Amino acid sequence: MATVDEIRNGLINKILSIQNKEILVTLDEIITSGNSEADVVSLTEEQKEILQMAEDDIQNGRLISQEEMSKRNLEWLGEK
Repeated sequence: MATVDEIRNGLINKILSIQNKEILVTLDEIITSGNSEADVVSLTEEQKEILQMAEDDIQNGRLISQEEMSKRNLEWLGEK
């Protein structure tokens, strides 16, 4: 796994190669808005409902392991 410095340096190199002003402005806005710890994310009612359903699944033991999910995905893809 890459270190924080490796990720940061890789991003810097990619940013330096961007020539499109709109992309750079958008990246600047993303980075600037992401620096605030006080940012609050507003959820839609649908998102809240999905999160509540997930919480209910957890509380009622309706879970499967990542290994089992990977196995199911491979079966679904026809790659046993």
